[in-house]
Amino acid sequence: MRLFRYLPFFTALALVAGAEPDMMKSNPPAKDALECKLGEKSACGLPSNVVIDMSKAKVQRTDAEWLQTLNPRQFQVARKQGTEPPFQNEYWDHHEDGVYFSVCSDTPLFDSRDKFESGTGWPSFTKPIEKAFVGETTDVSYGMERTEVHCNVDGAHLGHVFPDGPAPTGLRYCINSASLKFMPRKAYAAWVAKNEAGAKK
Repeated sequence: MRLFRYLPFFTALALVAGAEPDMMKSNPPAKDALECKLGEKSACGLPSNVVIDMSKAKVQRTDAEWLQTLNPRQFQVARKQGTEPPFQNEYWDHHEDGVYFSVCSDTPLFDSRDKFESGTGWPSFTKPIEKAFVGETTDVSYGMERTEVHCNVDGAHLGHVFPDGPAPTGLRYCINSASLKFMPRKAYAAWVAKNEAGAKK
């Protein structure tokens, strides 16, 4: 399956061309972000308990099949809506230029240009690359209302989005590293070119 055909080509081009990226924007964390720093029993740290609609997901696998491709933490977070510990995950302090894909498929989700230091201990972004790739579900577990986010292509749980981020969106996508895999910018440019060529055949 060429998942690239679901991503408008102009969006992909915008990620591999243009001005130098603003690698990691430093912003003072908002009040809610500070609360997320207190540990796993917080709006960011608690796992989700929602039903993700898989009826339209392009990638469908059984748990047994996912366990063949994901490590235990990836499976627990992406497939069982778990949450990894803050400051003890792969991408919270990751500064390399590139694109973050879903760990469950070849779906580009977030760009390093939109990554910022939230102080929460999890990777934080102001927006997804393509809004259509990221679904939202209201999560009312643990006596609070949060907005859970997941990959629409494969149903992987990503994290939560909060309305306390920096400009220009005012949003903070608080994402689990275990739900992501990173591709450097040059490799992503080659990936785009390969998929564009394949789409023309």
